[in-house]
Amino acid sequence: MRLHKPHKSHRVGWLRAAVLGANDGIVSTASLIIGVAAAGVTHAEIMLAAVAGLVAGAMSMAAGEYVSVSSQADTEKADLRLEQHSLDKQYDLEIIELAHIYESRGVCSTTAREVAEQLMEFDALGAHARDDIGISENGNANPVQAALASAATFAIGASLPLLLAWLIAGDGLIPSVGLASLGFLAILGSIAARAGGASIMVGALRVTFWGALAMVLTAAVGQVFQ
Repeated sequence: MRLHKPHKSHRVGWLRAAVLGANDGIVSTASLIIGVAAAGVTHAEIMLAAVAGLVAGAMSMAAGEYVSVSSQADTEKADLRLEQHSLDKQYDLEIIELAHIYESRGVCSTTAREVAEQLMEFDALGAHARDDIGISENGNANPVQAALASAATFAIGASLPLLLAWLIAGDGLIPSVGLASLGFLAILGSIAARAGGASIMVGALRVTFWGALAMVLTAAVGQVFQ
């Protein structure tokens, strides 16, 4: 009976963007609400700042992810073009290069040569992309996917403290938004850790610590301008 081990690495691309977006949405919006509220402004002004922060943040996340991941994709494509050129001009040397890579991983020279020849016969560029350049199918950059995931999850994350701020006014707003947002962050960190196969406790503590620090600092800024 074959033992099936479900790996997590195929989730890295969208998981990173989604966690980053949701985390930023919660932290930045909750911090913005707390900072503005600490300055003693009206409830309407707090809501205006929070909504503006949600829209601006979601668009910023989408643009940032698209540009950064597009740059990664462009670099990968450029590397693949160079590799294809080498394959066209010096195919035999590329076999030797690939065989040396396998030898460095513990494969004997004869087997390494046979494996290199067979893999290149099947898909020369794919073999060199994986083992020479380090570009894997699971890690391929997808700018649109990353941008949409970041924007959507930022908006979802930001809507949680925004909804609380809309429902709660007065002296209870700051502690309610702060504590609830830390709870949201702990849940987010746990879910992300679970999806990635990491420690749930570490994931939860990591995001709540930085979220709490951000909220404390923005509250202090709001107090200064009160």
